Amino acid sequence: FGHRDRNNDQPRPVAQGSGFFISEDGYLVTNNHVVEEGTAFTVVTNDGKELDAKLVGTDPRTDLAVLKVDGGGKFTYVDFADDSKVRVGDWVVAVGNPFGLGGTVTAGIVSAR
Repeated sequence: FGHRDRNNDQPRPVAQGSGFFISEDGYLVTNNHVVEEGTAFTVVTNDGKELDAKLVGTDPRTDLAVLKVDGGGKFTYVDFADDSKVRVGDWVVAVGNPFGLGGTVTAGIVSAR
């Protein structure tokens, strides 16, 4: 993610975050706080490929944002669970790459519905 610096015409990264594809054709979800100040977006895939993306929409209340990558082929994407089967007390896992620090995994428990 970046914006143009006055002294240099190259984009300057201002935020890094993680996200995941939700469709084969390039839609992905990330956090709103990662993209909210951005004007240009670059997605770096696990194999190091850099792809331009466009902001589709944001929801500051839930801190979610959707980006769309054009080109790049078919993307491996996540399927969402049937939320009607999720119960308080179920274990959940979050996988990400916050701040570009490498893969992280966090576990938790559903505390409310």
